[in-house]
Amino acid sequence: MTATAIAKENKEIAKQYKELLRISYQTLSAGDKKLIRSAFDVAVDAHKDQRRKSGEAYVFHPIAVAKIVASEIGLDAVSIASALLHDVVEDTPYTLTDIERMFGETVARIVDGLTKIAHLKKDKDISQQAENFRKMLLTLHDDVRVIIIKIADRYHNMLTMDAMPEHKQVKIASETLYIYAPLAHRIGLYNIKTQLEDLSLKYTEPDVYNDILSKIEDTEEEQQAYIENFSKVIRDSLDKEGLNYEIKGRMKSIFSIRRKMKAQNISFDEVYDKFALRIIYKSDRQNEKFVAWKIYSIVTDHFTPNPIRLRDWITSPKSTGYEALHITVMGPGGKWVEVQIRSERMHEIAEKGYAAHFKYKHGDQKEQGIEVWLNRLQEALETANGNAVDFVEEFKLNLYSKEIFVFTPKGELKSLPKGATPLDFAFNIHTEVGMKTRGARVNGKLVPLNTILNSGDQVEIITSESAKPNQNWLEYANTARARSKIKSSLREEKKEVAEEGKEILRRKLKSQKVTLNEDVVNKMVTYFKLKTSLDLFFRVGNGVIDNQKIKDFASSYNNSFFNFFKNKIRKPAVPEDIDKDEITSNYDLLVFGSEEEKLDYKLSKCCKPIPGDEVFGFISVNDGIKVHTKTCPNAISLQSHYAYRIISARWIDSTQEEFSAEIKLTGIDHLGLVNDITNLISDNMHVNMRNLNFSTEGGTFTGKITLVVKNKNILKKLVDNLKQIEGIDKVTRI
Repeated sequence: MTATAIAKENKEIAKQYKELLRISYQTLSAGDKKLIRSAFDVAVDAHKDQRRKSGEAYVFHPIAVAKIVASEIGLDAVSIASALLHDVVEDTPYTLTDIERMFGETVARIVDGLTKIAHLKKDKDISQQAENFRKMLLTLHDDVRVIIIKIADRYHNMLTMDAMPEHKQVKIASETLYIYAPLAHRIGLYNIKTQLEDLSLKYTEPDVYNDILSKIEDTEEEQQAYIENFSKVIRDSLDKEGLNYEIKGRMKSIFSIRRKMKAQNISFDEVYDKFALRIIYKSDRQNEKFVAWKIYSIVTDHFTPNPIRLRDWITSPKSTGYEALHITVMGPGGKWVEVQIRSERMHEIAEKGYAAHFKYKHGDQKEQGIEVWLNRLQEALETANGNAVDFVEEFKLNLYSKEIFVFTPKGELKSLPKGATPLDFAFNIHTEVGMKTRGARVNGKLVPLNTILNSGDQVEIITSESAKPNQNWLEYANTARARSKIKSSLREEKKEVAEEGKEILRRKLKSQKVTLNEDVVNKMVTYFKLKTSLDLFFRVGNGVIDNQKIKDFASSYNNSFFNFFKNKIRKPAVPEDIDKDEITSNYDLLVFGSEEEKLDYKLSKCCKPIPGDEVFGFISVNDGIKVHTKTCPNAISLQSHYAYRIISARWIDSTQEEFSAEIKLTGIDHLGLVNDITNLISDNMHVNMRNLNFSTEGGTFTGKITLVVKNKNILKKLVDNLKQIEGIDKVTRI
């Protein structure tokens, strides 16, 4: 580079620095400015020999990220300094110790968090994307600012991606849609979330993006005229009331228009609410709510509202802190228009997220705001020991979900994700309450645990010391917190049953002159076509592998032909073409979707799933449903590129599936007979009863009971035990 070019570049760097201070949202003290200046000088020095792919000096990137952090997100001086230094430890001779010495422990911790994310090693078995995301969230334990700066870093990369090769653009854009856009949404950075979505679409589906963009540009004048016409009617009435306000019209984002077109299968012209109006009013805190509803009544005097599209986020703000009143009204020419009513304070919160909250709070209160938000994210982090793809899926479930508000019996308001059930509510109150849930009342009425709650419901949980989670609970719970607690409880229970099963097996084999050792366990696992010794002991523990089956194994083991027999049945652990029919008819069944349908499928060859694996279905173009494991190397790319073609799937283990069976009892009636019967079923056998019907005539009785059992053996044992009760003559299965 020539001396003139270098001088010009240096002048531009100095100009950018001044602008960074000028556009900062928070008020900067002299100490803040000094901190930012030092960070700026270190960044310029550290990156002096580096250039970006576009050819410009590398230092423009950290400066741009710092500007986003300072202005668009509106964070403090520590965050601005950390943003300036975010690539220093990763790419230059400066070490973390240098940063800590020069800038203190907080900045060093944030820079360390950002460096860790950048330095993650490739891990072949686990999807890199999910693992990165998970590790990134785990840095939250240290400082939430790590994630916020990471979002700003990604935002600037998305804005300057033109110089990259196409395959990298698509990969980064998919990852952005999959991870960073939902995160920005959750933190309340709606503007950045929208930008990230639009920029991602620009690279993942350029034709679609450009098509919608050109249509928006073509209709821009017409839209402006419409918004002006609409606003004029309202302005006159607002002015009469002496309100201080401004009206802003804006187009919906390209990504959200595209989402509507896809979801409703319609063309651009048929998307009815392509633009929204914001009425931003000045008001003191006491009158904010009153003024909002006053403006609402003025707007609805002129234009008819759509009653089902009213959203009151002022009375019950979103968990991100977002407050506003949203109404959709029928505007001139029969077009729907969304009108958002917010005060200047609410508008700042919508634009800046948490940073605006802190501006309106002082001292300790500032810290509390971010604490509340951190605690909410912490719940999702509690599932961090699961597999990475599950973690991302469950976290996304909690990120994107709309919220509902329900009441406790005492009238406290609780916020839950949309789709939550009474079981989710129970775990939301406390893990212990969730674990001991026996039933629930919604608005005073007893309801099943899988009932979907609605805003405004009052929910009461009925607990019992003897209650404990069972496999069905995973179908009843929808939040990450509840599901992770249920899963770990079921794992513990399975271990306990397996411990018992191991001892039973040791005794039964001993009586058959076989000693339980590693070789015998391995042979039994193969013999019963299972996966692990835990599965074997568990099945013995709950009676699926009964006395007779153990005897059959023992005789074949002792038989001199056993080796020949073993060679016949021992197949490769996972054959290339798995005999699906044999597996599903005798052992496990694969079901799809929330309705748990039995559909035709193929097991994919890239990850070769076997019964019991965590799996999902992918609807391929030519091969129908292909089943992949959730840890499959292709899982994330399928999920981020073709989310609409993913279908949930799970193996129903023959030991976990529950069946209904009806039995008929006849005999001689006597006092307390029904009690004896129900005690035996519920207390001794731990079997659930769905239905009970008894009638007596002339001293005899007839009874019908519908039972829920896990397998035939348990039912047979139950029938045998019932026959022992005094007075019972016959017990038959209907």
